[in-house]
Amino acid sequence: MIPDKSAKLTLLAIDTAGSACSVAVGCGPALLAAECQTMRHGHAEVLLPMIDRVMEAADLAPAALDGVAVAVGPGGFTGIRVGLGAAHGIALALKTRLIGVTSFAAVVARLADAAAVPGAAKAALVALDSRRDDLYVQLFDRAEAEPLAEPAAVLPDGLADYVAGFVGAVPMLIAGDMAEQAAVVLGAHFDVAIVADSAPDAQGVLAAGLRRIGRDPAGSPPRPLYLRPPDVTMPKRREPVRAAGR
Repeated sequence: MIPDKSAKLTLLAIDTAGSACSVAVGCGPALLAAECQTMRHGHAEVLLPMIDRVMEAADLAPAALDGVAVAVGPGGFTGIRVGLGAAHGIALALKTRLIGVTSFAAVVARLADAAAVPGAAKAALVALDSRRDDLYVQLFDRAEAEPLAEPAAVLPDGLADYVAGFVGAVPMLIAGDMAEQAAVVLGAHFDVAIVADSAPDAQGVLAAGLRRIGRDPAGSPPRPLYLRPPDVTMPKRREPVRAAGR
């Protein structure tokens, strides 16, 4: 449930942290327009035209926005920076608030607001693609959308211990773009149900942004969430060449 304080706010939501570029705009819980394009790279070229199209589809002028919500990760280093940069620029130009939410929160916010989600599990595990052998994971209270553990990068053979260490053997939902892979590992140990088509996107960022405003009106500057260093190798330092005869 979205808190009353944010029920009438109009927000633009941006998600470029994962394997898609997506934008949504809504007034409170009502979705006005949204667009999503699957992609691993190239968010910078696609994002601003997508924002223009979504705002036009919603029939909104930029001045109508009460805030901008953006996914801060985890995910691709470049994608996160693209989304944060665009969101910061728009919020600064409009002199409006900027709200950062994690990709985990974006997924679980839609679970908490969805009456049709299967089962009566009280815990939810969000499992996201790390683009490596491990998974990005975080445990939440399903109804309250509040975290039960810190986010972590966990290899599949350590996932059961991660879950048991925080919530024991309770039934749980598994959501996110790696939900099926996580369920294969956890199904032998826990009573699990998979939430299909639950990858993080701007609609989830929108829902999570509204929740954050309602619970923390003052807010705090968004910071990127990286669960590992970027995949960048610094060039080796070259030794100076000595002059002949020295």
